[in-house]
Amino acid sequence: MLVTNKDLMVPARKNGYAIPALNVQNLESLTAVAEAAAEEKSPVIMQITPSVIKYAGLQYITGLAKTAAALHPVPVAIHLDHGEDFDTAAKCVEAGFSSVMIDGSFLKFEENVALTKRVVDMAHPKGVSVEAELGKLAGVEERSVEEKDAILTDPDSAVEFVEKTGVDALAVAIGTSHGAYKFKAEAKLDLERLKSISEKVAIPLVLHGASSVPQWLVEKANQYGAGLSGAKGIPENEYRKAIALGIAKINIDTDLRLAFTATVREVLANSPKEFDPRKILGPAKAAMKEVAKGKMRLFGSSGKA
Repeated sequence: MLVTNKDLMVPARKNGYAIPALNVQNLESLTAVAEAAAEEKSPVIMQITPSVIKYAGLQYITGLAKTAAALHPVPVAIHLDHGEDFDTAAKCVEAGFSSVMIDGSFLKFEENVALTKRVVDMAHPKGVSVEAELGKLAGVEERSVEEKDAILTDPDSAVEFVEKTGVDALAVAIGTSHGAYKFKAEAKLDLERLKSISEKVAIPLVLHGASSVPQWLVEKANQYGAGLSGAKGIPENEYRKAIALGIAKINIDTDLRLAFTATVREVLANSPKEFDPRKILGPAKAAMKEVAKGKMRLFGSSGKA
């Protein structure tokens, strides 16, 4: 059943678990996430980026997501991830998304406030929740910045931002980054900063760039021809610490991509004569489903539907 991110995240923050926000890009990833949620009895957020909309088409990808939400007896939100401008957010609201993110983190503070408030004023009357971002993440996806330019979220600015915009959820920068190469050394999240934000801001907080980049998936992909040396993500023990400090939504994209890529490479390497897409992509879908289920258990959302 289709719900908003706010519907899912408010009880998550109150009760000490987080909702997996899993990026979907095609039929296989979308059905993998939906089936994982149904089997784990977990609420889930299906995230769609502007680049996926350009790739798959807004009507196609929205239609698939709506169908998945209708067919599975668990709460499902359809969410625009890293919406790049007002028009993109408005088109997604009109198409039937239940939640949108407007990413004004690359703007000056007051410009970010103005853009976010404009989206809130458009979306809320239509029953759609809104997420925004304050601070910048390093990495390779959408509007992320180079590591040296990453700016962590200021707790006092977060208070002012939430008060001025009326946003439903706030993505905070505490040291995570997008992509498979998050850290050169050991991961160090600024949990003290997160604690301070959480004490000052009552709405649900969001952790972007939070894939763990499981080394067994990296090794499997490399075994079958990938070149992913040095890929490194968030240690899984950091999730529970972040959830205890107010994180109610955790974004995962890279881990699903790794599962897909490693498995497709494995199938093609072991069955070089195979040319049936179903026999190539089916195992990849199953691998993504297992990764999604693992996140639901890890974040504490299993059984919360």
